Amino acid sequence: MKYSFIIPVYNRPDEVAELLASLETQTCKDFEVIVVEDGSTVPCRDVVAQYAGRLAVHYYTKPNSGPGRTRNYGVERCQGEYALILDSDCILPAGYLAEVEAELRRAPADAFGGPDRAHDSFSDVQKAINYAMTSFFTTGGIRGGRKKMDKFYPRSFNMGVRTDVYKALGGFSAMRFGEDIDFSIRIFKGGYRCRLFPEAWVWHKRRTDLRKFFRQVHNSGIARINLYKKYPESLKPVHLLPAVFTVGVVLLLLGAFVWPWSMGLLLLFALMIGTDAAFKNKSLKIGVLAIAASFIQLTGYGTGFLRAWWKRCVLGKDEFAAFQKNFYK
Repeated sequence: MKYSFIIPVYNRPDEVAELLASLETQTCKDFEVIVVEDGSTVPCRDVVAQYAGRLAVHYYTKPNSGPGRTRNYGVERCQGEYALILDSDCILPAGYLAEVEAELRRAPADAFGGPDRAHDSFSDVQKAINYAMTSFFTTGGIRGGRKKMDKFYPRSFNMGVRTDVYKALGGFSAMRFGEDIDFSIRIFKGGYRCRLFPEAWVWHKRRTDLRKFFRQVHNSGIARINLYKKYPESLKPVHLLPAVFTVGVVLLLLGAFVWPWSMGLLLLFALMIGTDAAFKNKSLKIGVLAIAASFIQLTGYGTGFLRAWWKRCVLGKDEFAAFQKNFYK
C-alpha cells in the first residue's frame, strides 16, 4: 500500500463524515485511512463504521494528548509508504491523491504539502477567514500556492511524509501550537527533500467564528517565538510583519487624536482588503467580513508574537513557564 491518510479527531464527528465522504471519491484508490480519536467525549465511531465496507478505514481511540502525538499514534499503525496528514476539518477534491501521485512521479520527495481553499458550501465567515489566511495583504500568500519561496514548510492540515522519514525523525513534538513547523524544520535539518505540490490542495474549514480565529492566530504568534528559541535561523523578516502592523495600528489610533488623517491609512487598507475579498468571492458581505478577519489575523498573530517575545526574550522565561497552557499533559 502506498498511502495512509492519518486523521486525528477531537469531538468533530460531523467533520469526519464530510472528510471520509470526500476520500471515497478519490480517483486513485491505493490508500488506507487511519482515524484516531484523541480522547473525545463526542466520538465519531459510528460515522467511521458507516465506511467500513467502502474504505480501508481503521479506527482507534486513545487518551487526549493533542494532535501531534495523536498523528504519531496513527503513523505507528499505518501500512503506507507515505503518511498523509490531514486535519479533520478538511475536504478533498476527487483528484487530490492523483495530483500527489503525479508530483511524486515527476520528481521524488521525502515530504511535501499543498495549499488550501474555501469550498462553496462554507459559511461567509469561514470564507472570510480563508481569505485572511491566504491573502497577499495579510502575508497569507507565503503559506502555499504558487508563490516562489526559498523553502516550503508543510502544515499539518495538508502534509505528506515518507513513513520511514517520519519515524526516523520521531514525528511531531509535544508542542501544542507550531508543532507542524517544528516538524518541517527538522525535516530540512535532516537533509530530506521537501516540496510544495501546488495542485494537491484541500478545502479547509478552519475556525467557525472570529473569536476562535483570534485565539488560533494568537497562539500561532506565540509559537513563532517558541520556534525561534529552538531554531534561531527559522525567524524571517516576514514573520515580523504582523507585529509591526499591530504596533502601527496602535500608533495610528493614538495619533488620530492629533492627526485625524492617520485614520485614513487604516481605512485605505481596509478598503483594499474589502474590495479584493468581495471581488474574489463575488460577495459584498464576505468583503466586509474579510476586513474584520484580516485585522484579526494580523493583530492576533502580532499580539501573540509580542507577548511571547516579552516573556521569553526579555524576561527570559522558558517555554513551559511562560505558556503552561500551550502544553498537553
